[in-house]
Amino acid sequence: MDASTKMAAARTRLILDKPFLGALALRLPLVEAETDWCQSTWSNGQTLYYNRAYIDALSVEQTQFALSREAMHCALLHFYRRGSRARKLWENACDFAVNPLLIEDGLQPTPDTVHLPEFDGMTAEEIYPLLRDNEQQQEQSENRDSGQQSEQQQSEGNEPEAQSEQQRSAERLPQSETERLAAQWQQRLAAAAQQAMQAGKLSPEMARLVDFFLQPKLPWRSLLAQHLSATARNDYSYTRPSSRRGDPAVFPGLRSEEIDLVVAVDTSGSIDETEIEQFFSEINAIKGQIRARIVLLCCDDEINTGFPAYYEAWEEFKLEVEVKGCGGTDFRPVFHWIERQDMKPDTLVYFTDAGGKFPEREPPYPTVWLVKGKARVPFGARVQLND
Repeated sequence: MDASTKMAAARTRLILDKPFLGALALRLPLVEAETDWCQSTWSNGQTLYYNRAYIDALSVEQTQFALSREAMHCALLHFYRRGSRARKLWENACDFAVNPLLIEDGLQPTPDTVHLPEFDGMTAEEIYPLLRDNEQQQEQSENRDSGQQSEQQQSEGNEPEAQSEQQRSAERLPQSETERLAAQWQQRLAAAAQQAMQAGKLSPEMARLVDFFLQPKLPWRSLLAQHLSATARNDYSYTRPSSRRGDPAVFPGLRSEEIDLVVAVDTSGSIDETEIEQFFSEINAIKGQIRARIVLLCCDDEINTGFPAYYEAWEEFKLEVEVKGCGGTDFRPVFHWIERQDMKPDTLVYFTDAGGKFPEREPPYPTVWLVKGKARVPFGARVQLND
């Protein structure tokens, strides 16, 4: 069976066995890559390109996986969400995000499939910085081991590869075309999911993914603002009017009270200075809306020197002292400090990647975790930071 016949057969099987993935794959015209610029399969959201030798080496079942992988990349708009990220690293992150979904759905992976369990359930945006950090560490280690390269070697290694006309055409879609394709794929994703559900052939994992991807999303700042606004005590106070009015009755008047917040920031090294400053600016904006008194604690495995810091409702929320953390991550010192002060704040807001030691029991006050990454929390409200 030649490559083109195998691709067609694999797509037909997907339509019958996995109608959700089959419907997505059916939207992509199949084109053989003219040169070796495409080593396996690749899609720009418009066309699926494949390497004939790569497909020849796969079984039909593995070809189904390869087709589904590219279809999912398109349906999840990975071609649109890249932004300014490095292409190769972004494509690796996208593969790490999609591959476990297909394996869980029962497809047979190709021999070159990359899969790390610690990335399961993460988005490409969450995986990308982890791959980037790992790549930088490896480069630093290799440079230390081998010494610095000569300028000639560096220039030879950085020469751009010649591109074929097909590759240039595939990789350089106009921005307007990319945006149009992104809108189309959102519609295709919803339609494919509906058809598969009606046929009773949409797995729970895929159903959750589609629901998460299509449902309207609020940015984390809005979610935090909603939570804190709900915490603010807007109630009625009963104050006796002046006796000069001659009316002894007591009428209710609406008033908005200040709320007491404890804001804790994880300084264990996983949260960089830029993110901390951005977080402070957002809290300051929200603070202006709801009038909040704030106690600020910065903590790694212990509360940092110079904290707590106190801010009245009318004061700007900004960092007055240098943060020096970078230890391990332990959330308990913050909860212990609040307990020792005999405090019961209206809300504790904790900015972290949630990779540390938690208290054994839930505190008697609301906790909101603003989480960078995929880690779970044992109690309180978890708000995902959009990195």
